[in-house]
Amino acid sequence: MNSSSFSPSLASSIIVAGSITKLPPDVAGKVIISGSHGGTLPGALALRAGARAVVLNDAGVGRDDAGIGSLALCQQFAMAAAVVSHTSCRVGDAGDMVARGRISHANALAVACGVLIGQSCRAAAEALTHAPLPARREPPAFSELREVLEIEGGTRQLVLVDSASMVIPEDAGRVVLTGSHGGLIGGNPKFAIKAPVHAAFYNDAGFGIEDWGISRLPALEQQGIAGITLDHQSCRIGEARSGYATGIVSQVNTRAGKLGIAVGQTAADAVVRLCR
Repeated sequence: MNSSSFSPSLASSIIVAGSITKLPPDVAGKVIISGSHGGTLPGALALRAGARAVVLNDAGVGRDDAGIGSLALCQQFAMAAAVVSHTSCRVGDAGDMVARGRISHANALAVACGVLIGQSCRAAAEALTHAPLPARREPPAFSELREVLEIEGGTRQLVLVDSASMVIPEDAGRVVLTGSHGGLIGGNPKFAIKAPVHAAFYNDAGFGIEDWGISRLPALEQQGIAGITLDHQSCRIGEARSGYATGIVSQVNTRAGKLGIAVGQTAADAVVRLCR
C-alpha cells in the first residue's frame, strides 16, 4: 500500500515508507508514515528530511519509553508526531499501518491538528497534512553508533549498530547486535539482514500483533543465521549499547538455540558464547 490509498487531494502530501532510513528524495513538507520504531533516531531523521509531520510505530514503548522518544524530540523542534500501537499493526510494515494502525500516543502539536488516541493511522495522517511546517532551524545533532569490538577469548568480532541499516558486507561472519526492531520490513525476507553474519540481535518491539516484532527470526533461519531478539523492557530500542549492557533474550530461532542461546539469557552472555 502507498500514498495512492489516500484521497487524490491528499495523496501527494503523504509519503508511505517501510523504513525511515529509506526515504524518497521528495519528502520535504510532507507527512511521513513509516513502519520504523518511534525512537529518537527516526524522529531525528524525519526532521532532517524536512518533513511536515511523522507517524511511526510505538514498538511496545519499552524501557525508558524509548519506543516513543521521537514525540518529545519532534515537539522540541516544532514538528507534529504520532505513533501507532504495535498491537494494531505490524512494525516495519507501513502499508499495514495505513490499513490497520491505531494511534497510541501523539505530541501536543499533533493533538492540536486533531490527532486522537485510538484514531486510525489513515485519519491521523490526513489530519497532519494541515500541521504547520516546522520552524526553519538546524535539525538535532545525532550520530548512529557503529562499533566493532573484540571479545576476550573470542574468534569472532562483535559489531554494535544502532540501526540494522548500518550493517555492511565486511560484517560477514561477525556477531551483530542492532538497536533495530525485529520485524521483517514489508514482509520481505531479503530485508532480514544486509550481510551473511554469524548471528544477529534485534529488539522484540513488544512482539506486537501476529508476533511481528520477532518475524525476522525465521527469515534469518532460512539464511543459516542465528537470530535473537531482546526484551523491549530490558533495553532501549534504537540503542545497541543499551541492548548489549542490559538486554535479556526474549526469543531465538532454531539455529541460535543449537548454539546454546536461550530465552532469559543476558545479551552479554549470549554474545560471549556466539563469539567464542
